This record gives sequence, C-alpha cells and structure tokens, in this order.
Amino acid sequence: MDPQHAEETLRFFTVMGAATPVPDPCNARGFFDDFLRSFITVDLIQRGRITCTILAKPPICNGYGTLHGGAVASLVDILSHACARTVVAEDKELFLGETSISYLSATPIDEEVVANASVVKSGRNLTVVALDFKLKKTGNSVYICHATYYNMPTSSL
Repeated sequence: MDPQHAEETLRFFTVMGAATPVPDPCNARGFFDDFLRSFITVDLIQRGRITCTILAKPPICNGYGTLHGGAVASLVDILSHACARTVVAEDKELFLGETSISYLSATPIDEEVVANASVVKSGRNLTVVALDFKLKKTGNSVYICHATYYNMPTSSL
C-alpha cells in the first residue's frame, strides 16, 4: 500500500473523530438505546400500534445537517421492537429477522418527525411491523420501513 494513501486515510479518521477514545460510561450495555430514546416522545401506545415524535437534534445528525441514516435504522429497530411487544407475550423472545428501510428524503436538523408503527401481521411464529416516518411540519414521508420478527417459542424444560 502506498504510504501516502495510508497517511491520508489515518488523517481522515482523526479529523472525523475516530481517534478519540469512547468514554467508559458510553460503552455500557444499553447506553445507545437510552441515548436514542432521549430524542423520542411517545404520543400513543395501543395494542399493535405506536405513534411518537422524534426530534432530529445535532447528536443524531450527520455532517450534512440531516438525520443520520444509522440513527434512522436504530430508531426503526427500537420502535418496531416496542410495537411488536404490544402483541407478543413477554415470555416469548423476539428475534429480528429482516429490516427494510426506504430513505425517501432527508430530515433537516431540529425538525420533528412523526413515526407511526403498526403490526401488520402477528402469528404464532412471526410478527411483521410497518413503520412510516413523516415530517411533522409538512406531512411528507421521509422513511418507509418494515421489520420482521420471529417469535421464539418458550422453553418447556
């Protein structure tokens, strides 16, 4: 490998903050979920349905001033799991089998997004959740998603 390319790559990672060590409290189990939940306000919880508002604050936005795609994926995971839990018994473990996200438009920084999650299908072995994210100000769809969960049977030992 060309040493100049390696040096430029290392410089890029340093500028982006990758050389900064992650503080120990941030490495704790569940930290990231708690961090993301701080940007969510729950508006409605019903059996098979959750509606909430997400505020696109700078910590979950990218360098372009829009909601980061990875943050969107994590929010989808949190909301779809919570929605699935409204119809699946607590003694059953849920296993995420598939997630599909269509990024239709960007969410500008400091904008509010209304997220609607609803269970499309729930059976003995499978639960499918559909999610729709819309800008609160305009009502335009920004992300459309679905998540498929497998319901693990409880052990009979």
